[in-house]
Amino acid sequence: MFQQSTNPSAISSALSMFEVVFHSVVRSVRSKHSNAFMALGLNLMQTLLMVLAFYLMFSVLNLKGSAVRGDFLLYVMSGIFLFITHTKTVSAVAGAEGPSSPMMQHAPMNTMVAILSAAIGSLYIQVMSLFLILFVYHVAFTPLHIEQPIPAFGMLLLSWIAGVGVGLILLVLKPWAPNFVGIASTVYQRANMIASGKMFLANTMPSFMLSMFDWNPLFHCIDQARGYIFINYNPHFSNWEYAAWVALVLIIIGLMGEFYTRRHASLSWSAGR
Repeated sequence: MFQQSTNPSAISSALSMFEVVFHSVVRSVRSKHSNAFMALGLNLMQTLLMVLAFYLMFSVLNLKGSAVRGDFLLYVMSGIFLFITHTKTVSAVAGAEGPSSPMMQHAPMNTMVAILSAAIGSLYIQVMSLFLILFVYHVAFTPLHIEQPIPAFGMLLLSWIAGVGVGLILLVLKPWAPNFVGIASTVYQRANMIASGKMFLANTMPSFMLSMFDWNPLFHCIDQARGYIFINYNPHFSNWEYAAWVALVLIIIGLMGEFYTRRHASLSWSAGR
């Protein structure tokens, strides 16, 4: 009776939404570690270890000849960065807080904020790791030359968007089949170790092998990114439009499913898991 009702404008509502998302992103980043710098450092170490492992594997198996003519380590990193960005985003979005989470009892918080904060927090960590690693490599080892840096970074963002789409589908299915989603998420991330094509070039693959990879939007993102990074590589069997359409369809289906799941949410779901 003594409360004053207000009708906020669209701009003020948007700013309030951005503020909630910002604080949720900070909370998402710090959930990996109480210190944000430590969270970034742990991700840096994981990325560096994967780059080193693949570099040693290519060297031991004498597979350097299959890479693009140019900086071999940049060739390895171009696949690793997009792969980690995609898989980390899938894991973060699929693990976002659902409608039955206790956080949803706070008024400004909702499931869309939780999804956005998980996705943006994952992108922030990966982009910071990317720039730090490339900066150190450029300063301490050898000068980097990326032929078209802006489109190459666009492929990183596209792999992130595709990860958001896949993560949304898993998040929607999780309240209905939590055990299946846990297994499917693990299988998808492990399968992408090979299916992402980060160790191969689409132009050098035979047609019977190409059909085993070209269903994967991440495969198209990595191959197109290498076309933008190296002047000596022109991808013929991949296109970023396919990845963009797949990501868009997955996000639309995921949002529709999230709306349906949110309306049928029950606290007993989370109690039973």
